[in-house]
Amino acid sequence: MSGNLVDGERGGAVGTSMEIACDESGSDGENLTGGNTDVFAHAGVSLSPASAEATVREIRDRIRSPAEEYKANHLLREKHRAVLEWLLAPRGPIHGQARVHLMEKTFFVVDRTLGLLLDDAAEAAVLFRAGPRAFGADGWRAFLEAANQLLRVRHDGDPVAAFYDTVDALRRTHPRTEAARILELLAATRPRAVSYRDGFLTGPPLIPLLNPLPPAIVRTAALWSSDGRPVHLVHDRQNMLTPDRIAWIERTARRAGIGLTGMRLVVARDDARVQVADFLAGIARKIASDELNGRGDPALTALLRPYVDPGSVWGDARSGALLAAPVAG
Repeated sequence: MSGNLVDGERGGAVGTSMEIACDESGSDGENLTGGNTDVFAHAGVSLSPASAEATVREIRDRIRSPAEEYKANHLLREKHRAVLEWLLAPRGPIHGQARVHLMEKTFFVVDRTLGLLLDDAAEAAVLFRAGPRAFGADGWRAFLEAANQLLRVRHDGDPVAAFYDTVDALRRTHPRTEAARILELLAATRPRAVSYRDGFLTGPPLIPLLNPLPPAIVRTAALWSSDGRPVHLVHDRQNMLTPDRIAWIERTARRAGIGLTGMRLVVARDDARVQVADFLAGIARKIASDELNGRGDPALTALLRPYVDPGSVWGDARSGALLAAPVAG
């Protein structure tokens, strides 16, 4: 992949690194089951500043909206379909120089819950597929909401009691199913859940377990540095990315052997590369969400497919196959 090369010392690494501009779409913090979106997307682009500026300028010339700052929703309007297809096309301005990491939010909740309580993320895929069939839409929704409340830092009432009450009710009502088997295992994990919640008594964790942004950034760095070339990330400013959290991201990447040399924040409207990443993240989130909900546009899904990170966090088999996002399990 071609990219914007940065010479010199970056984040403790000396040499030449590739600068990747990033942005996200669909962030609802830790509210993954009751937020405004069901998909989170984190995009990275390796365009040079000049190429990104030319791309943004071309989009503005084609759309001709009076808006000062363009967003993905400009491109997603039906009247601008041709511009969207041009952007994503194999001969378009970002092909081969942009990738997007997708997270199906409800699967992320199940994955994190079973990872915390059972140390067995493999069971998450089993429960995610068996749960809706075994418990019905209402029962499955009750489980997801209880799990979300248990793991999030901010919560209502007693999230431990609410979660295990839900688990007990579902396993009694729907016995002898594969989903109930996993709930039997979860029923014995209350001490671990109590310990997890007690850990908040001294203050909130630096990295909330359910916030998808930090792990998505680490994954983006891993994706772009997989060929051995180190990367430096340029990311849109947001409150979540405090200096301490950026330091955590950099430490986590180094411990995993990921070639992340550093990360800096910019104002999106001042960096055309980040604006392009914002376009791709918003477009990908919408296309993936439509596919997840059975109303996908085959042509747009096909155009998005080359950009989708193979390490995306996805549980739904049908939409995952169409998006080429390998499904867990």
